[in-house]
Parts: sequence; structure tokens; C-alpha cells
Amino acid sequence: MPDSSPPGRNLPEYTVSEISAALKHTVEENFGRVRVRGEISGFKRAASGHLYFTLKDENAVLDSVCWKGLATRLSLDPEDGMEVVCEGRLTTYAGRSKYQIVVAAVELAGEGELLKLLEERRKKLDAEGLFDEAHKKKLPFLPEVIGVITSPTGAVIRDILHRLSARFPRRVLLWPVTVQGKTAATEVAAAITGFNTIAPGDKAPRPDLLIVARGGGSLEDLMAFNEEAPVRAAAASEIPLISAVGHDTDMTLMDFAADHRAPTPTAAAEIAVPVRADLIAGVMDSAHRLVSAMGRGLKNRREKVAGLARGLPEPRHLLEHTTQRLDDRAERLAMALVAQLSHGRAEIDRLAAGLRGRALGESLLRHRERLSGLGRRLGLGLTRCQESSTTCLQQAARVLESCSYRNVLARGFAVVRDETGMTLIRATAAVPGQVVEIEFYDSPRGAVIDGEGPASKQKKRTKKKLQKKPGLKSGDDDQGSLL
Repeated sequence: MPDSSPPGRNLPEYTVSEISAALKHTVEENFGRVRVRGEISGFKRAASGHLYFTLKDENAVLDSVCWKGLATRLSLDPEDGMEVVCEGRLTTYAGRSKYQIVVAAVELAGEGELLKLLEERRKKLDAEGLFDEAHKKKLPFLPEVIGVITSPTGAVIRDILHRLSARFPRRVLLWPVTVQGKTAATEVAAAITGFNTIAPGDKAPRPDLLIVARGGGSLEDLMAFNEEAPVRAAAASEIPLISAVGHDTDMTLMDFAADHRAPTPTAAAEIAVPVRADLIAGVMDSAHRLVSAMGRGLKNRREKVAGLARGLPEPRHLLEHTTQRLDDRAERLAMALVAQLSHGRAEIDRLAAGLRGRALGESLLRHRERLSGLGRRLGLGLTRCQESSTTCLQQAARVLESCSYRNVLARGFAVVRDETGMTLIRATAAVPGQVVEIEFYDSPRGAVIDGEGPASKQKKRTKKKLQKKPGLKSGDDDQGSLL
């Protein structure tokens, strides 16, 4: 304050700096912390990192500034035309005689404005094809490595690990990020991109599946997962990705870009892996059904082969009829040959008797010799034909006989059949007292099953011999008696 006043004046006199300082003190003292609602206009980000813009409504404007240190912690990026509520302190700028608000926090003015912003952003990204269903990748049935992007200190990672351990333990790689605040969107986008840059064979294994997870919260708390950077990174991920942000009622743009959405982080773990116990039970059931099917198939085929074998005739029966026919034909052929020769000889004799002269006799002689030669050739041909036919039949008989089970019987084996003619191939099929037929090589014989094996019968015979054998007498000793 000035030390004196001019004569005739009661008002104190100030310098410009003094009045500016007084105004600054008054404004800051009365408006140390305020919330101001308005529309952002003239937004500008300086090279130093400070933010400059104005808040306006229908009747007034208010200059606003956000220093670099506070700008990095804002929950959203201010844009022109955005209706927001800024929280900060009022102060003055003496260099331009202006008052302004130093912004410490910015939030959208009401949930309706926030939803409007998200809907406009969703339409924009959808038009670019980031949410196209054709680009969704199929989740692996049983991933070896699962990459989880979430906070390392929250309950989300513990829930995921616990659920994976209970269903099907898998290797988990955690990429720690902040899930709320100014840097959350950048960190989530960097984590998704980082997992995708891991090449097969690197020191860190490449995940087969990614899970982006966060617990529930308000719409403002989940804004990091509505930013373009993480949404674009999720859509561009070559690794299948599950979005598990918030609870079932929460919806973020990350859910649209992911390959699959889970209502909760715990549900994401359930979607990622199957239940190991169910898989083991399914495999065991399939194995049991396979063994049963194979057993039934083998049994059906065995019964079919046995039925076909019963319908086949005995090889010797087939040969009997053919052999009889061959003998009959051979006998008839010999008789016909003799009859034909006798008829020819009689005819020659008849012709010879009627001929006269030496020339006719010689001609008749030549014809007789020729006929005799033809008869001999015919006999030899018939004999060779008969021998060839006999050889072929004998070969066929040997082949058929080699296929007969009677060859096995000739080596000392036998076939056991029950009353119905069914062959008994197992000892368990024969019960004591059962009447059976035993077919040997030459003929069958009847028998009755007594239920005892050769070992037990041998023991009985040995025991009977020991009981019947008399003991040695003392007088039979070679040394004689001394008494």
C-alpha cells in the first residue's frame, strides 16, 4: 500500500503489479479448488508438453492450462468440442490481465457424453473393419503357453492362475501393466504388440493364447480399454486374444476387437483350457467302446467262418464221385475200343472173302495193316489221355486232401464235438459228465468228460501202486540173519 495519498484524494493508489498481485491473491484464496463444466475449444498441445484450451458455454469463456506433469495423468485426451468437467484452481495471468484455471483432472460431463464419444469411436473403428467377424481367429483347444496382460498386484491374476490350476495347469507368462490412468492404454497396446513380436525358438516362449484382463469398475475406470491404441493392437494380434475386461454388464471396445469376449477374468480362464478330468474320462470311455467294438467284430467274424466251414463238403467226398466217373469212362472206353476193332476186323474179313484176285488181296492187306496201325495209335492216344486225366485228378486230390483237417488227425490229433455236432475248442466248454464224440483219423468214438486232467489221474495211479506194494521182510536181506 502507498505511504501517502495525494491531497484531496481518499482513494489509495496502486501500481499495476500491486493490483495484479492483489487480484491474484484474492482469486486464489477464494477459488483454491473448483470444478468447472464447459465445452473445450481451441485445444493446443505445446512443444513443452503443456496443454492450452478454453472452456466455454453460451455466455462466457474461461482460459485453461494443464501443466506437463499433470497432463500425463489425465484419464482422457481432451479434444475440441468435448463437453467436460475440469477440476483445478483459479489463478490470474498478470502478463495479459486474464484469469484462468489450472487444470488437475478432466472427465467427461456425464455418462451420456462418454457413451456418445464411445459410440462415435466404435462406428469409426467398425468402418475400418477392426470388428469384422471374418477376421476372428479360432482359439486353440489346449494352449501350451498363455500370455496374461493385467496388473501384477490385483486379484485378477490370482483368480486366473487359480482357475487354470483347477482345470488344466498351463504355463502362464504375465506382462504387468497398469489398468487405469493415463498410461494404461499405451502399456496394454505395447504388451499385446510385445507378445506378438516373440518368435518361435526365442528365450521366452511365444504364447498360444492371450488374455487381456481387468476387474470391474465405472465407465471412466475402463476408458483405457476404449482407446484406439489397445483396440487396434488387439485387432492386429496374430495370437488369438480373449478380452476379459470388467464384469458381465461392462462393455468396452476391446471386447469388439478381441477374438473372444469373456464376462469375467475367471470365465476367461475357463474358456482358455478344458477340464482335464473330463478329457481323461472321455478318452477312457472311447477306449472302452473301441475295445468292445473290436471284440464284437472278431466274435462275429469267428462265428461266420465257423458257419462257412460247417457248410463245406469233405474233399474225399468230392473225389469219390469224380473217381467213380473216371473208372466208368475208362472201362467203357476200353470196351468200345475192343468192339470197334472187332467190328473193323469182321468187316475186313467180309470184304476179303468177297474179293478176288491177287491185286485185291494185296490191297486188302494194305488196308488191314493201315487199319491195324490206326488202331494201335488210337489205343496209345487213349492210354495217354487216360493217364493225363488220371494225373490231373490225382494232383487235384492231393491239393484237396492237403486242405483237409484229416491230415492234422493223421498226426495224432483229434476233434471233440458235443451232442449237437459243435466243435469244442476250449476246456472250459466241456463240463463233467457231458457226452462227447471224439473223431480220430480212422473213425469217431464216443466219450464222457470226467473233469480230471492227466496230472491228477497220474497221481491217483501212483498212490494206488504205493499202497499195493508189499514191504521188505527182514529175512530177505542178502546178508542173512545172525540169530
